[in-house]
Amino acid sequence: MGTNNNHNIKALQTALLEILPSTRVREQERLCHHTTFKIGGPADLFIEPTTMAELSFVLRTIHEFQVPVTIIGCGSNILVKDGGIRGAVVSVRHMTQVMDCNDNTLCIGSGYMLKDASEFAWENGLTGLEFAIGIPGTLGGAVFMNAGAYDGEMSHVVTAVRAVDFQGNIKEYDASHLDFGYRHSVFHDNHEVIGEVIMTLKPGDKNVIKARMDELTEKRESKQPLEFASAGSTFKRPPGYFAGTLIEQTGLKGLSVGDAQVSHKHAGFVINTGSASAKDVLDLIAEVQRRVYDQHGVHLEPEVRMIGED
Repeated sequence: MGTNNNHNIKALQTALLEILPSTRVREQERLCHHTTFKIGGPADLFIEPTTMAELSFVLRTIHEFQVPVTIIGCGSNILVKDGGIRGAVVSVRHMTQVMDCNDNTLCIGSGYMLKDASEFAWENGLTGLEFAIGIPGTLGGAVFMNAGAYDGEMSHVVTAVRAVDFQGNIKEYDASHLDFGYRHSVFHDNHEVIGEVIMTLKPGDKNVIKARMDELTEKRESKQPLEFASAGSTFKRPPGYFAGTLIEQTGLKGLSVGDAQVSHKHAGFVINTGSASAKDVLDLIAEVQRRVYDQHGVHLEPEVRMIGED
């Protein structure tokens, strides 16, 4: 890290501590504690806002000090490299001050896990969010990626989003401006940070909703290697194929590099069986890609986002 960058980080930290407690502005925080893969080097400065006002203040201040910024949620779809991340890492995992229900409309902070949002809908007798019960990740991350499963996706239920741009301005978008597509939303393009999500659901029978949630939870637990750390499904679905099936047909279940392994339970998952490094995972992904391409002529593209430095 250059001296100037080092100086900026220090100045940024001092400015942030005027509003935020030191427990939520930490230096050299190891990101393996903040990713579902349990992998990742240190962040120069790790910041945890809890409200829209704090998020606005944090992003505005980072912008003023011209420090590079990376946004994460619960770290479920990312691989942080072993060198960590330079500049500021803002985690929205604690954006959990808001969880309201008004008629058929839910307003929920982006830091809540999707599972929590799904259960909150059920508790309020609302149907439409059952599909989300098993998707790992925060609500904000799910909207960012337009996450989906079992014929449901976020675009079916989200009616508005409150977000903050990197100058600290709070914006509100209605559904027509969210540009949802396959694993895509407008936030891929405008790089604003999702703070609160508004969803409109339909009244339903609580017992029926719960039964569907239980069914989907059981389905997921029986098929996915949830007992190991991972970043979820490792590869995007190639057109006309399933990544897991191709990998299994290539005979790669159980293939390992260090403690990174292609899951025996579901070949579409690379898991951390102990203390895998990011390099182990990257080397394993490259080997899987090479062998699947050699055998099937299909190029597998990672779904997991790789961030940080080697």
